[in-house]
Amino acid sequence: MNNLVILITLFRAETILERKSTLFSIVVTGIIAILALPIIVPHLLHGYHLAHIFLHVGGITLAVFITVLAGFAYYRLRTKRLLLSAIAFANFIGAEAVLLVDATWPTIFDFDMMSISEVGHLLTFITLGLLALGVFRND
Repeated sequence: MNNLVILITLFRAETILERKSTLFSIVVTGIIAILALPIIVPHLLHGYHLAHIFLHVGGITLAVFITVLAGFAYYRLRTKRLLLSAIAFANFIGAEAVLLVDATWPTIFDFDMMSISEVGHLLTFITLGLLALGVFRND
C-alpha cells in the first residue's frame, strides 16, 4: 500500500506542468507524432519544401507549448493580460495550421474571396494585435 501511495504522488499532472522541459518534450513528441504520417512522411524527399514544412511544424509546436504555459498562468493569476496572451497564442496555432495546410496542399483548399495563404496571414496579424492589446493593456 505504501508503494502505491508513492507511485501516485510521483505521477501527478501538476509535476508535468511545473517542469517546462518535460512539457516541451511531450508537446514536441505529440505534434510530430500527429503530423508525421499525413504531412511529414509524404514530403521527406522534397528538399527545401520539407524545410518549409518543418518551419510550420516548429511554429505549431512552439505555439502549443506557449499556449499551454499561458493558459496555466492565466488559471493561476486570472489577469486579462494573460487571457489575451493565451488567446493570441491559441490563434497562432490556427494561423500556423492554415499556413501548413497551404504549404502541404497548395492547390486543394481555396476560398471564394481570398486564398488560404491570405487567411493564414490574416490570422497571424490578429495574433499580433491580440499580443499588442495584452502588452499595452492597463490592468
